[in-house]
Amino acid sequence: MPKDPDWWRGAVIYQIYPRSFQDSNGDGVGDLNGITGRLPHVASLGVDAIWISPFFTSPMKDFGYDVSDYCDVDPMFGSLADFDVLVDTAHQLGLRVMIDLVLSHTSDQHPWFAESRASKDNDRANWYVWADAKPDGTPPNNWLSIFGGSAWQWDARRCQYYLHNFLTSQPDLNFHEPAVQEALLKVVRFWLDRGVDGFRLDTINFYIHDKQLRDNPALAEEKRNPISAPAVNPYTWQEHLYDKNQPENLDFLRKLRKIMDEFGAAAVGEVGDDLYGLDILGEYTSGGDKVQMSYAFELLSPKQPDAAYVADVMALVDEKAPEGWVCWAFSNHDVPRHVSRWNLPDAAARAYITLMMCLRGSVCLYQGEELGLPEAELHFEDLQDPYGIQFWPEFKGRDGCRTPMVWDRMALNGGFSAGVPWLPVSQDHLPRAVGEQERDPGALLHHYRKTIAFRHSHAALAKGTQSKVQATGSIVHFQRQSDTETIFVAVNLSGEPAQVAMPEGDWHQIGIELGSAAGFPDGRLHLGPWQPAMAVLHRG
Repeated sequence: MPKDPDWWRGAVIYQIYPRSFQDSNGDGVGDLNGITGRLPHVASLGVDAIWISPFFTSPMKDFGYDVSDYCDVDPMFGSLADFDVLVDTAHQLGLRVMIDLVLSHTSDQHPWFAESRASKDNDRANWYVWADAKPDGTPPNNWLSIFGGSAWQWDARRCQYYLHNFLTSQPDLNFHEPAVQEALLKVVRFWLDRGVDGFRLDTINFYIHDKQLRDNPALAEEKRNPISAPAVNPYTWQEHLYDKNQPENLDFLRKLRKIMDEFGAAAVGEVGDDLYGLDILGEYTSGGDKVQMSYAFELLSPKQPDAAYVADVMALVDEKAPEGWVCWAFSNHDVPRHVSRWNLPDAAARAYITLMMCLRGSVCLYQGEELGLPEAELHFEDLQDPYGIQFWPEFKGRDGCRTPMVWDRMALNGGFSAGVPWLPVSQDHLPRAVGEQERDPGALLHHYRKTIAFRHSHAALAKGTQSKVQATGSIVHFQRQSDTETIFVAVNLSGEPAQVAMPEGDWHQIGIELGSAAGFPDGRLHLGPWQPAMAVLHRG
């Protein structure tokens, strides 16, 4: 791939959940060779990069987000040689490869943890977050796990508690220990040497905890904004001042950035925080010496974003992250698919993706999103996700967005696997399979291709500046500007007709193939339900 240190800015990144993308060997679980075989589909979308969720050696208690060897491939997914072929194939197709690094915690089966828990005086005794019990035997403080219950687990070997922000089998690494940071930076270099182009950094704001282990304060009910955890989880009842979001994290991110800059690599950090997410995003992506971009949760919200909400979010980005760079997403492997979450008809799905491709920032698409796949309905006995099993039925977990990709409606298991899939293939997905949509010129798949191509054909949309985003009734509208062009964007985010005044200037319509409104002779833009409009300013 050509060395372009700025390749990430405005990039469109396609997330692949490897267990569910394509199974090449009939064991019912997707793998690296399966991904390699399906890369032509991804490349045909016109995206810039792929992000592959974890494929490292793991006991799979959290499906790869519990790593037991950072520098090898779990046999379930293949081998390092298979990964090398994947990277080479992706590069030949013009796709950069980003991998999902889980640095905040490991599996309890990682050799580092096995050594750390063995005694209080071994070489890795301080590599994880250990703390003594209170005099009454209870945990050191009130910190809670995202997966429910206390974030502290008693260990009889050391007669101490260890911190786990997620499952008890996912102990948190102690970033206050310099040797831990050094070991993790070696992991980063290992994969960069192997040809990867960047990283998605899982739970980037969880890396460092408060050394004093102070209690988190309670959060008033009216301030709770359950985005990163479901409302039924008491995790949302705390203000997470001390278990994450610590200022010492910036020094580690600077060390990480120095290594990435050697390779022209880039990272997108996942910032999980319901109160301070954009503040942290602004901090982590400012100054050109930390991560290049961060994932934002604001458009992963449970409530459908209307024009006013989009305008408010963009105003907050302008305020909180004026130097930062956001990576936007509607769906991922942790939340219900957005067409179901917001109950979107196809016309609305088209409007939202058109809007996202016109907003300032980079974009993450989740596999199957381009097909308009709805959330799969699963029975309790089909669940694999420990999160869903814990909070069922009020929260059904993450399996509904992780079911296998559908390629061929008539093939066994939608073409995903010749074996029994690890999660059931949704029968509701089969009519939307890739093969079906390829044959239908009006299918959503083709609209995704068109919007991505439209974004790439205009420098103002990929990397340009953005005016204040405004809402006029149900229409969200703004301007994007580069050295060579100014583009006006308006999208009607409702099922009713709406109109808005055009800004002054000699505007000429573009993007007609995306269903853009036809002209504005009276100086007003008349938009039908879920209709976008784009225009370019011709300069005299």
